[in-house]
Amino acid sequence: MALGKPDNILRLKDGRLLGYAEYGDPEGKPGFFFHGTPGSRMEGQLGHAAAASLGMRMIAIDRPGYGLSDFKAGRTLLDWPDDVVELAGALNIQRFAVAGLSGGGPYAAVCAFKIPERLAAAAIISGSGPLDAPDAMEGMTRVFRIINGMARRFPWLMNVPYWLMSRGSPDHIVSRITSFLREPDSSVVARPEVRAVLRDDEREAFRSGSRGAAWDSVVLARPWGFRLEDITMQVHLWQGDKDLNVPPAMGRYQAQAIPNCRATFYPDDGHFSLIVDRMEEILGTLAALE
Repeated sequence: MALGKPDNILRLKDGRLLGYAEYGDPEGKPGFFFHGTPGSRMEGQLGHAAAASLGMRMIAIDRPGYGLSDFKAGRTLLDWPDDVVELAGALNIQRFAVAGLSGGGPYAAVCAFKIPERLAAAAIISGSGPLDAPDAMEGMTRVFRIINGMARRFPWLMNVPYWLMSRGSPDHIVSRITSFLREPDSSVVARPEVRAVLRDDEREAFRSGSRGAAWDSVVLARPWGFRLEDITMQVHLWQGDKDLNVPPAMGRYQAQAIPNCRATFYPDDGHFSLIVDRMEEILGTLAALE
C-alpha cells in the first residue's frame, strides 16, 4: 500500500536520476531516510504514520541503482552526502535530520561526518558497522556472513547472489530474505501490513536489476573512507540484542567509536522488531532535536 508521495524523481547536475518518496507531514520538520540493503524508498512507509503524528516530513531516497535512481559506477560511501545535499537544495530545505536503517546506517554516519553543519540530527537504526572492525560479524546469521565475505573478497561475483535473489515475484523475494529469521523478527514480518511494505520494497529494490544491490554491498564491505572517531556531531543509535542481520557487536563498536553517541540497546528486540515497533519512539527523539 503506497502512502504519501512515493514516486518522485530529481535529475541531478551530473545527469543521473534520483528517486525519492515523501511520507509523514508534508509541512513538518524535514528528515531524510536511508533504506537497507537491498531496499528502496518504499521502506519509508514503515514510518509514515509515526512521522505524520509527530509533525515530521520524511523523505526516503533510492540509492544509486535502486528503484527510480540511476546506477553510478564506482561510487563510494563518501559520494552519498553530495546527492543528499543536492536533493535538499532542490526541495528548499536548509537543515534536516538523517536516519539510516540496516544497510542505510553507514549512509547516515557519513552524512554526520561530512555535512554536520546541515544536520539537525543523525540516527543509526539497526545499522551496519564497518566489516573491518574486530568481531564485526560475531553473531551474524550464516547467509549474511557469506554475502559480506563475498563482498570483501570477491566483489566481481556479487551480482550472482543478488541476481538469484531477485528472480521471481516480490512475494518470493521476501520469502527468501526472511526465511532464516527467528523470533521476535519472524512474527513481525508475518504481519500483513509489514509484509506488504516488504513486497513493495523488494519490487523497487530490483526494478532495474541486481547491480544496485551488488555494488551497495561492495561499498559497505570496503573501508568506508572516513573514521567513525572523526564524527563531530551527536549521533543517536538504536540496536536490538537479538538482531541476527546486524549483530549487537556492530552496534556496540559504533557506539564506542563515535565520540558523541547516544546509544540505546533493547535486550528483547531483533532487526525488524526494532525497526517496526520502535519507529514512533525513534522518530519522536529525532523530532525533539534542533
